[in-house]
Amino acid sequence: MVYGGARMLKGIVVGFILTIIALGAGAYFYFATGMAPVATSEPPMPFEKQLASIALRARIEKDHVGDSPVSADEPNFVAGAKLYMNHCAACHGLPNQPPTTYASTMFPKPTQLFRGKGVTDDPPSESYWKAANGIRLSGMPSFKKSLTDTELWQVSELVAHADQLPPSAKAILVLSAPPPTAEAPAAAASSKSGK
Repeated sequence: MVYGGARMLKGIVVGFILTIIALGAGAYFYFATGMAPVATSEPPMPFEKQLASIALRARIEKDHVGDSPVSADEPNFVAGAKLYMNHCAACHGLPNQPPTTYASTMFPKPTQLFRGKGVTDDPPSESYWKAANGIRLSGMPSFKKSLTDTELWQVSELVAHADQLPPSAKAILVLSAPPPTAEAPAAAASSKSGK
């Protein structure tokens, strides 16, 4: 009886190991043969959005940024609006404006922060983490080398309160020239870092 139980357990373990090997080989084949959708015009891979979202939330929670040292007040909203225009608007849009052509070609599509709820339901610390660190494979760059800590918090407070901005901050977010381009954030980041 013991011998039969050991054989059955050994069979289960071997079956489990073979299943893992087969799944690994299948995943390798899927990617190595060009079957995986990698073009921005193709739909996401199975479970891609869910897995990326789980990983991002877990990392933000793990790093626990803490509370904002910057007040959610008019001077910081105005400063944040100026920074947003220079570094964020090309991808994340402006109030009452359609997404830029540049943003429309990205995958995944950047959140339009002034459409619908934007990220007003996210705490400023979450927006701070995303702006400081960037998000891998999304086109969202890291700004921690081109913006100061205070500037990152000012932008984070701005987007967290996008639906409650004073007229002085809203006036800065009005499109009075051609829409920002992809070069605008990169050029501003390069000039800020002295490159």
